[in-house]
Amino acid sequence: MKNVQSENSFLSAARKRNYSFPLILITSLFFFWGFIHNLDPILIKHLRSAFQLNHFQASLVDSSVFAAYFLLAIPAGLIIQKYGYKTGILVGLFFFAAGCFMCVPAANTISYPFFLGALFILSCGLAILETAANPYITILGAPEKATQRLNFAQSFNGLAASVAPIVGGIFILSDEPKSQNEIATLNQTAKLAYIQAETSLVKGPYIILGIIILLVMFLFLFVKLPDVTENKEKSSKNFLQVLGVKNVGWSVLAQFFYIGAQIYIFSFLLVFAEDAINMKGQEAKYYAGVAGFLFMIGRFAGTFLMRYISPQKLLMIYSIISIILSIWVILGSGISTLYALVALTFFMSIMFPTIFALGIEGAGPDTKPASSLLIMSIVGGAVIPPLASKITDISGNIHFSYAVPLLCFVIVLLFSLRFRNKMSS
Repeated sequence: MKNVQSENSFLSAARKRNYSFPLILITSLFFFWGFIHNLDPILIKHLRSAFQLNHFQASLVDSSVFAAYFLLAIPAGLIIQKYGYKTGILVGLFFFAAGCFMCVPAANTISYPFFLGALFILSCGLAILETAANPYITILGAPEKATQRLNFAQSFNGLAASVAPIVGGIFILSDEPKSQNEIATLNQTAKLAYIQAETSLVKGPYIILGIIILLVMFLFLFVKLPDVTENKEKSSKNFLQVLGVKNVGWSVLAQFFYIGAQIYIFSFLLVFAEDAINMKGQEAKYYAGVAGFLFMIGRFAGTFLMRYISPQKLLMIYSIISIILSIWVILGSGISTLYALVALTFFMSIMFPTIFALGIEGAGPDTKPASSLLIMSIVGGAVIPPLASKITDISGNIHFSYAVPLLCFVIVLLFSLRFRNKMSS
């Protein structure tokens, strides 16, 4: 009941300034990009089997997705700065839809590099969308509630995280894929036929999502969105200088490592279940769904708790718990390590929006370039998973790879402590 009251209070505050419909429309974007990102764990497991990839090669899915954030964040910021948030959103939705449709020829040509290219184009759209939507949410209402608003909107990203693995599991992992040993016994013709059948399973979900995104794009095209930036003055700083503005530089660093940890934990959850406890994908997909559900609940709970606990203090508490759970994943054994990995998603939930909101707090005319830098830091999702995956390939033990997310959470903790000390000084 309290959560409902919190959400109603949140929406009513926006309604007073006629921001209700823009808020709902922008929040829908958080669901869509959350859905596509949380298809990646299904896609990684599926393509790893179909193309007989090792852990490092499979992690290139994440690299192709999150490299786009690094390359597109500054151009996206420039587009938004010159033409406004609405134009940025429309451009982002166009690339999002185009990337979805490109998965069809990728499947038809049985080409892993083509899949990576399609995911890169799709993610160019996501990078532009996130560069626009995250700061836009923070200014749709009272400044003191910006972190709360962003956590609320990001909760729908969490909702998508609970739905996508189940949907993807039904349509993409409809049958348990063959093992590499089973594929090795097939002749060349049978092997190509098998890979073609497996890659074709990807087409349906991405075609449907592409059509939906096109419809959303046309809706945005005909709806007027207020450009409600608090300061119309443009930044006089270049992007490197913006790193020195208030909390921006430290937030970029913390976001880089946090995103890397989040992406590895979600993307390789099904792989961990298979490697660590020999769990089949048909069963593991439900654990991925539970992880997404906890991620969503964590976002809603975080939004509520921030009414009573400062964002930086809650970030500190959640970071400590995440460190403890990561240690258990590394040192433990059996299904309890999978439980710890799933539980981690609850405590990760508030990290991205909280770091983001704290990072642009008080940035004034530098908000848009600061947002671009924070979106660029999502490139951590392209760097950390391959690094962790390489540890698995070298050691032969996937548990050891979670030392990398452990280090990431330590850095987030240091950020929260530094920010807390700064606020109290």
